[in-house]
Amino acid sequence: MAEGERVFVALGSNLGDRARWLAAARDRLAALGGTRLVGVSRIEETAPLGPVPQGPYLNQMVELETTLEPDALLAACLAIEAALGRERTVRWGPRRIDLDVVRYGERTVDTPALRIPHPELPRRPFWQRELAELESPVRMHA
Repeated sequence: MAEGERVFVALGSNLGDRARWLAAARDRLAALGGTRLVGVSRIEETAPLGPVPQGPYLNQMVELETTLEPDALLAACLAIEAALGRERTVRWGPRRIDLDVVRYGERTVDTPALRIPHPELPRRPFWQRELAELESPVRMHA
């Protein structure tokens, strides 16, 4: 694989076997063409965000090295969500799997479909903790 960019993708799940959905998403991200999984954060349980009553989430951040462009990575993430049975019925509602591109190298992207860095990053302390863990010199490697 040619040298790729360092990308961080957040994984979340609050339906069914949450740990299994995170593992399946990690495996599918790692299998993307031009992409290598280089780091994983710890998994943590968090309270749901937004106005819809629902159960707690398991969350995790992964670090990828990828040659995919941001829009292609977003399309791949949406395809993984669909393949794992995500149904988009209620905004901020419960979900089997959720994948968010949080950071993509040093790039800034602002299109109707994708904003990087992710606009919710400053309001999600768990993402900030997971990023710090992955950026630490002492970390878990995939």
